[in-house]
Amino acid sequence: MKKVTGTIDYHKKVITIRNLYKSFGELVVLAGIDIDLYKGENLVVLGRSGTGKSVLIKIISGLLKPDRGDVFVLDKQVDRLQEKELRELRLKLGFLFQHSALYDSMSVRENLEFPLTRNVKNLTTAQINEAVEEVLDAVGLLDKINQMPAELSGGQRKRIGIARTLILKPDIMLYDEPTSGLDPITSIEINDLINEVQAKYRTSSIIITHDLTCAKATGDRIAMLLDGQFRKIGTFDEVFDTQDERIKAFYDYNFTE
Repeated sequence: MKKVTGTIDYHKKVITIRNLYKSFGELVVLAGIDIDLYKGENLVVLGRSGTGKSVLIKIISGLLKPDRGDVFVLDKQVDRLQEKELRELRLKLGFLFQHSALYDSMSVRENLEFPLTRNVKNLTTAQINEAVEEVLDAVGLLDKINQMPAELSGGQRKRIGIARTLILKPDIMLYDEPTSGLDPITSIEINDLINEVQAKYRTSSIIITHDLTCAKATGDRIAMLLDGQFRKIGTFDEVFDTQDERIKAFYDYNFTE
């Protein structure tokens, strides 16, 4: 699927981060970063393993507190929210974990029903069935509705993870290494699905990855994270049109045209 842009509202910021710092003991992970996510945009945060990419989305979702700096999500300052307010905000965030995080003891249907019935009250059985079937159809796995996670391939588990995230109709999607552990063909299918979700559901997304193929296929903008800071932000071609040897080395090591 060819990446299509043009539905991004650059007048509407859904995430704003300013001067963000986070350390763990002597290890400085984020050293004063600034970034915005616009409505309808896919923003890729690109960097090597251990550079703080996943820490960033944990701070965005309120799972970690920053040492200092400001993080606004849907106009709410995350680290100042009370627990009830934070829970309400998280319902507007879709979080796709690296390993899909499906419940192995539940069928696909039950995995999808669980967040819906837990967070949305007074739904009829028909409404629940309709919501489950809609998101499964969106990820192309309606025929797997009664299967168990152990019966699915890695790519199918990723798709079900995306479907479970979509069932609450989040405003923002947070993808943590969505192509990790997948073969190249399945990775392409997941990249295409991320773009399809953006187009169909008008989501704004942050995609955490070190996979350059994923970055190029899905990102409207790329933010290159090195040594705790965004060293370059722009389109894929703009980021890698550089004389910075660290960025060039990342490209040369990882990417095959």
